[in-house]
Amino acid sequence: MAETKPYLDPDQPIEARINDLVSRMTRAEKCSQLLSDSPAIDRLGVPAYHWWNECLHGVARAGRATVFPQAIGLAAAFDPDLMERVGEVIAEEARAKYNAAVKAGLRGQYRGLTFWTPNVNIFRDPRWGRGQETYGEDPFLSGELGAAFVRGLQQEVDGYLKAAGCAKHFAVHSGPEAERHVFDAVVSEKDLRETYLPAFKRLAEEGVEAFMGAYNRTNGEPCCGSALLLEEILRGEWGFEGHVVSDCGAIGDFHDHHKVTGSPEESAALAVKRGCDLNCGTVYESLELAIEKGLLEESDVDASLRRLLRTRFRLGQFDPPERDPFAGIGVDRVRAPEHVALAREAAEKSIVLLKNNGVLPFTRGPEPERIFVTGHNATSTDVLLGNYFGVSDRLVTVLEGLVGAAPEHYKIEYRMGNLVDRENVNPIDWGIPGKFDDFGAIIAVMGLVPMLEGEEGEAILSGERGDRTQIGLPAHQIERLRKLKGTGYPLVVILAGGSAVSIPEIHEIADAVLYMWYPGEQGGEALARIIFGDVSPSGKLPVTFPRSVDQLPPFDDYAMAGRTYRYMSEEPLYPFGYGLTYTSLTYSDLNAPTSVASGESLPVTIKLQNHGNRETEEVVQIYITDREGSARTPNASLCAVRRVSVAAGSSVEVDLEVPAAAMRLVLDDGSSVVEPGAFALTIGSCSPGPRGVELGAPEPLFHEFAVT
Repeated sequence: MAETKPYLDPDQPIEARINDLVSRMTRAEKCSQLLSDSPAIDRLGVPAYHWWNECLHGVARAGRATVFPQAIGLAAAFDPDLMERVGEVIAEEARAKYNAAVKAGLRGQYRGLTFWTPNVNIFRDPRWGRGQETYGEDPFLSGELGAAFVRGLQQEVDGYLKAAGCAKHFAVHSGPEAERHVFDAVVSEKDLRETYLPAFKRLAEEGVEAFMGAYNRTNGEPCCGSALLLEEILRGEWGFEGHVVSDCGAIGDFHDHHKVTGSPEESAALAVKRGCDLNCGTVYESLELAIEKGLLEESDVDASLRRLLRTRFRLGQFDPPERDPFAGIGVDRVRAPEHVALAREAAEKSIVLLKNNGVLPFTRGPEPERIFVTGHNATSTDVLLGNYFGVSDRLVTVLEGLVGAAPEHYKIEYRMGNLVDRENVNPIDWGIPGKFDDFGAIIAVMGLVPMLEGEEGEAILSGERGDRTQIGLPAHQIERLRKLKGTGYPLVVILAGGSAVSIPEIHEIADAVLYMWYPGEQGGEALARIIFGDVSPSGKLPVTFPRSVDQLPPFDDYAMAGRTYRYMSEEPLYPFGYGLTYTSLTYSDLNAPTSVASGESLPVTIKLQNHGNRETEEVVQIYITDREGSARTPNASLCAVRRVSVAAGSSVEVDLEVPAAAMRLVLDDGSSVVEPGAFALTIGSCSPGPRGVELGAPEPLFHEFAVT
């Protein structure tokens, strides 16, 4: 009986297996495995593997899957527990699809287990079309949600990973989309460490399997070949031991656009020496030439190869199925009933109620009711999906959800009424109810669509490769809403989008405004359950909604001054963390120490009272302000969050903890210290400032304490 080779023996230590396999490869074979489309090595029994897979809000680009709300919508739930459960479901479906693909002999793109998700770039400017892929503008929230997603995705049993995640795009990357291949994001050490890096660091601490470098340069260095980002910070300071992948085509940008190298072999050598292990693209086809020219050592390739093989071994790709605890997951788990239910729950928790003068929720009374539904997004399935999406055989549009939720004696009439991007051509307009109609309310489903915002090349209605120079809605949509309001019927506006929109006119026109993001396959049912009061809205804004683009610094300026709730000096239209519900809440009975030693956390307890007759969930938020910092400090920074349920007419005690890290001050040179002095906490329903209370948020609580 032939002896089992060590690399094929699951009982051997993983490092011994990796070393044995590397020792058996030729130079050409080694280099080939550093390409994202890694070919098979038949003589060694190494299967082909394509590293590029997506699962931003469900397994993407691989056929049928449960489609969750777009990432920015998931962030609006402010719920790490929900995010972890979403990650778990995605991993389950990913394994089911992978197992089926392997059984069928399919190993191409979007068939694997290495997912280039999550995107934890800071959404610093609402003009960026890809901001919808992120978890918003706050480093703490982005880090906690990203870490929770990774925990769910990367479940580990007996040393095997269910799937592998990737923190992207490292780092300082958030538009303009049209210039992403050429621009240099110049940032101060303070902004780098205070805003752009914390979420990535949190994912490194969580054990994310991979990092993806960004297209652009940061402070002069291309991110996929940056000594500062990859060597000094990622592998040096943070001790990251996983692998690094380039964004697709980014290494070719070294010589084609950034002009830091003069040829593909020079670019390949620079990237590998800096620690970029995997090339999404074709530049690493020049690795052998780079070695022959003395630009690179074969040992450099070996180092990258070992990191890549470690991931593949942890995913069980060289082991018999009976040893892999996830190999038996079948396709019956794809869109399992509990997965679909979680997609609906996620959509319900993500939807944000921005205004309500009492028109919502609708009641299912005995009297017949007539509801007029209009708007380009009422029947759109595209608007459910966002970008980087999977597909489902049951996509519930807003109209379908409303019809399904309404009693049989209700009458729902629908007219599209308007186009998404331009005025109607036909002068005859049946999309405005007339004087002989008798409606109880109008529901107008409008806003943005993925064709207007997203990644370059996908947003086919955008003249700015997916970005938005103006952040309001098209003027014809606003004029349409004015006409609808002129009918005298109560007007409920439901807006879709992946970013902040400037809608002061709509806030004045509408009786109620709901922001649904791109809500996933169950979006229509979730909206209907909120509109009819089956569930109370509880989503919160993970991005600030400015009053206009005039409140924003230049798009291509990466300095944080004037950006996001942490550094903005003007009052926004809707503040970060804001979102109303169907009941009246009060915060009271704050209990917290008045001093804490440096390096210690601070416990906080509050009482949350529901004075209404509806159960609801509330996202309790704590913001910290350094009163005496020796360097510039943010206005306030989110440092603790908890989603809690409170029954009608009852109260709950909520315990939170301000982590010691929240009291650290980032100095101008990028170092951080905990300085003794005065700090303040704001505990409430949104970020500090008068605007939230003006809009109907509960009065917050305040607490002063000292660090000694």
